[in-house]
Amino acid sequence: MAGHSKWANIQHRKGAQDAKRGKMFTKIIREISVAARAGGGDPTNNPRLRSAIDKALGANMTKDVVERAIKKATGELEGISYEEIRYEGYAPGGVAVIVDCLTDNKVRTVADVRHAFGKFGGNLGTDGSVAFMFRKVGVLSYAPGADEDAITEAAIEAGAEDIVVYPEDGSIDVLTPPDAFDAVKAAMEAAGHAAARAEVTYRADNDIAVEGETAQQVAKLLDWLEDLDDVQNVYSNAELGEDAYA
Repeated sequence: MAGHSKWANIQHRKGAQDAKRGKMFTKIIREISVAARAGGGDPTNNPRLRSAIDKALGANMTKDVVERAIKKATGELEGISYEEIRYEGYAPGGVAVIVDCLTDNKVRTVADVRHAFGKFGGNLGTDGSVAFMFRKVGVLSYAPGADEDAITEAAIEAGAEDIVVYPEDGSIDVLTPPDAFDAVKAAMEAAGHAAARAEVTYRADNDIAVEGETAQQVAKLLDWLEDLDDVQNVYSNAELGEDAYA
């Protein structure tokens, strides 16, 4: 499977998010709360909660904070109830964008999301207007310089769906069906190949390359959306070069 490496883009955006650690913690706590409320507070029987806890611990959140969020969600402590909402739209250049939110105030959230699209030359669409372009997939990402042969062999043995090697920088993505993500991740780690980044996400079937001012507007829109308090995840089919963040 051919493709363009998302490594540089992911690292840039992850670095920007890490710089806002307090806001990142808030988003993770919301995800833990919704996961626990929907599937119970036992992570062994709740894959979504287990994934959220892994993300929390990976961000150096303390176990006490994690446990308190779970107790609030399951009613052991008083907490806030959040609603899951998805918005879809287009950024400049025809780039498709999905925005997943957790909110306690839908009126505020839709106003913030609509403002962001309008501010950077995009427009908010209707439900289903772009979601059909994306599929849910587990992704284990390995940095440039990773051992391609060893990772490929281990991934095949682990039952991965696909292995994507990006010739531009040698980074590697191991793809899995969402329901096989935990098993493949565990098998890869047992084989000594822990991923630099691992998540269940949404990926577009086909990316759109945008350049110059258009790329910069798209990058600004995606960053602005990710910085909104109620936004948990932003997915797009934009293929952005380094000049997009100039």
